[in-house]
Amino acid sequence: MSLNELSSRVGIANVNLSKMKTGKISAIRFSTLEAICETLQCQPGDILEYVKTDN
Repeated sequence: MSLNELSSRVGIANVNLSKMKTGKISAIRFSTLEAICETLQCQPGDILEYVKTDN
């Protein structure tokens, strides 16, 4: 599924999905995560990855 189609189905801007895809975000609303998972028929762990950063 393209980002354009996913953004249309989920109801969020394509640019925001692009930022999520490239890891350029620091937070995501649970409602957005729920809508993405519902659309893709997946679990959050299927699309999220924890990466430890050096602070």
